[in-house]
Amino acid sequence: MTTALITGTTAGIGAAFAGRLAADGHNLVLVARDEKRLREQAADLHDRHGVEADVLVADLSEDDGIAAVEARLKDRTHPVDLLVNNAGFGNRARYLEVPIADELRMLKLHCEAVLRLTSAGAGTMRDRGRGGVINVASVAAFFPRGTYGASKAWVVQFTQGAAKDLARSGVRLMALCPGFVRTEFHARAGIKDTSVPSWMWLDPDRLVTAALKDFARGKSLSIPDPRYKAMSSLAKLAPRSALSSISSKVGRPPAKG
Repeated sequence: MTTALITGTTAGIGAAFAGRLAADGHNLVLVARDEKRLREQAADLHDRHGVEADVLVADLSEDDGIAAVEARLKDRTHPVDLLVNNAGFGNRARYLEVPIADELRMLKLHCEAVLRLTSAGAGTMRDRGRGGVINVASVAAFFPRGTYGASKAWVVQFTQGAAKDLARSGVRLMALCPGFVRTEFHARAGIKDTSVPSWMWLDPDRLVTAALKDFARGKSLSIPDPRYKAMSSLAKLAPRSALSSISSKVGRPPAKG
């Protein structure tokens, strides 16, 4: 039986991945900061699907947390077959309205943690000749949207580049770019449902189903919704000034001053 390690697993897209992979018969390593919620989730998945669900408490915006997950990914006696780097957060405020410490924490989580965990996981997988990594980015990667968009653009570029480098190794990598999904992510960022048009919201379970289909097809980039695929294509053609104007308004409060 294969094992999947998922970060940021207690809610939203991470929880949807955990539920779907458990239903498909994968053992799990669940990673998040909240031990109580992790243990409740692990017990529920075990009871419902009969899989083993291990708990790893780690804050991936801290070096110790990243190192703990790196160590688990390098464990050759209990190998991880699929890594889903999903942990992340957003800030609703605009540039210079967000404390620099929060910006740096975001970069550590979205970029450094993704780099280190992908490297740890893919390295062990390459030695075994098989495995896969799904790095959760965002359609914000294709729009000017401050540190969040820039960090997710890095995830996309890094993942697609690594996928090409490892193309003949048996290790597959894919960047997943969802749009707005009804999860705790937006509540934590202070983004209200009413600030985003209703048609832009996606269901996490359907999103994960589409993403896993793209992964099985060997895609290195997944934008699992026709609406967001069209928006991403238009983003390549539209003037950057127009994109910046649109991106700065959706899901954000009015500018100060």
